[in-house]
Amino acid sequence: MSSNYRDIQTAVRVEKLRIWFAWICGTVILAIIAMATRTVPILSVITQVLLVVGFLALTVALFRMTGALNRKAADARREVLGGDL
Repeated sequence: MSSNYRDIQTAVRVEKLRIWFAWICGTVILAIIAMATRTVPILSVITQVLLVVGFLALTVALFRMTGALNRKAADARREVLGGDL
């Protein structure tokens, strides 16, 4: 069972890194788009609003997915150790 727990912990760690990397990439892409449209006034306002909405959506998804992975790791820990932690 110990190797199963270690495998789950490793998988959770890798998935968290992937999630954070995707969040960083998405945020950078949104910022690049906002910077590219800054010279056209109405388009700039629209992209800035979309930037804020996109950033909030990415951040909510990041924390929800991280929380789900933490719960999965806690369940595996309880299964291996057989108690409440």
